[in-house]
Amino acid sequence: MRLPSLLVLPLLASVLLLCGCRDEPLAALERAADQLQANLDDKATVSALEQLHLQFHARDNLDRDWAARTMALLFLRHRQVEVVVMARHCELDSTYSERGHCRAQVALAGAENLLPDSARLYSVRSEWWLEGGDWQLARLDWE
Repeated sequence: MRLPSLLVLPLLASVLLLCGCRDEPLAALERAADQLQANLDDKATVSALEQLHLQFHARDNLDRDWAARTMALLFLRHRQVEVVVMARHCELDSTYSERGHCRAQVALAGAENLLPDSARLYSVRSEWWLEGGDWQLARLDWE
């Protein structure tokens, strides 16, 4: 049976929208991770802190105040800060729809002039929680 041409376009658009809805939370999580990277690169402390969940913890015992102090120290010490994500994989939690996880290899470099005077490579694991339609960083750990 052949569908009338007037029905094909709305049907195709409906299928594309349904496919997109399933991937939208993951795409939003990846955008949130990209935005955090951009905020750190831009030394936008307030914007970066807004992306941290109120119950944020790093390494089980470091909180939002630690994050604020660490960013302030890093940004005062280095005129230029660059966060380079070499590989990142994000996925939604299979049990809790409002949780997502990302793993990444991250290089953090700081410089006073053109050349970095410090750089470190980290393996980073993060857990993000969906709050009010926005993904917020809730847990952070690294090696």
